[in-house]
Amino acid sequence: MRYFGLAFPLFLLTLFAGTSHVLAGQWDVGGQASLQTRYFPASPSYSTQKNVTISGSVTLEPEIVYDFDNGNDRIVFSPFARFDGDDKKRTHADIRELHWLHLGQSWDLSVGISKVYWGVTESVHLVDIINQTDVVEDVTGEAKLGQAMINANIEQDWGTLSLFALPAFLPRNFTANNARLHGPLPIDHNNPSYESKQENRHVDGAARFSIMIADLDLALSYFQGTSREARFFMQNQAGQLVLVPRYDQIAQTGLELQLTTENTLWKVEGITRTGHGPRFYAGVAGFEHTFYGIASSNADMGILVEYLYDNRDPRFAPASIANHDVFAGFRLALNDTQDTTMLFGGSWDHKSDAGFINFEAERRMTDHLKMSLNGRFFVNTPPTDPLYPIRNDDLIELNLNWFF
Repeated sequence: MRYFGLAFPLFLLTLFAGTSHVLAGQWDVGGQASLQTRYFPASPSYSTQKNVTISGSVTLEPEIVYDFDNGNDRIVFSPFARFDGDDKKRTHADIRELHWLHLGQSWDLSVGISKVYWGVTESVHLVDIINQTDVVEDVTGEAKLGQAMINANIEQDWGTLSLFALPAFLPRNFTANNARLHGPLPIDHNNPSYESKQENRHVDGAARFSIMIADLDLALSYFQGTSREARFFMQNQAGQLVLVPRYDQIAQTGLELQLTTENTLWKVEGITRTGHGPRFYAGVAGFEHTFYGIASSNADMGILVEYLYDNRDPRFAPASIANHDVFAGFRLALNDTQDTTMLFGGSWDHKSDAGFINFEAERRMTDHLKMSLNGRFFVNTPPTDPLYPIRNDDLIELNLNWFF
């Protein structure tokens, strides 16, 4: 129930932020509900895991938007809840967004709980550090938890400057100790360790400068505070070994580049970080080339190729699955009335031969109904790979989403 203790005071704060103009506002209520079925084709690796082959869950994610002051102010409230029949940790509820947004002349201010996405590459988003990753929702790391923040953005001819104050850190959530997509040792979910004496109350800070120069999009970012990635150390609790998550204080500088040419996007992301042992560097670079109107049809196909590098020392830093990898894939958009799209990609570590395959497809069935099919597959995973504990947890995921 993350952030629900803050929900009511934050709602009052945002609701009365523009008291003199509230009565002239406009409401918009929408959102989505979904049914999800997961299929695990292989048996689990460990006897402590449930031998689940098919697992079902339901989600509800409404969104309430209130605009007032002639559109210069907006209040957004978007809670999220999932009930899972097999993983008690995947049964959870939290607030993804609850913030007041004010639009000024060449600036804006947001106060509350929000989601912010940074990054331009496809395979990983190294620079994306504001929000905590919601691992129980998606093993690929694309899903994010809401983050309490004060965010100011200044837009000028020289670019856009974004400033963030980030209180109320959320530790990463993990699947239940007996669930699929879990390793052999239990995780102490309730007692994470922090480097900061303020623990999860440490106020983090971040800044990002972005600018467009002709066909080049450039962004520089800096973050200082509690790492969103956890290290783990073993602890003996009542005669049983458990893993305790550890969140260190870090400083990270990030770079994003995207160059747009006629049919090709050239992409680069890079970071350097201190606080996890010696300073390390990580980067991903590649391109997406699009073929328009393939085979004289309305369909477009993009070819994606990226190379990933990360020289962190695993003795001091959270493990990385993208340190010597080549990623290749394609993106297909049929451009039909059902908005049919498909993404297929795979990464290969040229040193360990470990691979990961990701498949995503979606198609709109009606004006309010959409179906999606996702697949996550672990290939030739050696014992030294961070994904080795879940090597037998390949999954195929079918979602039926109803939008209202």
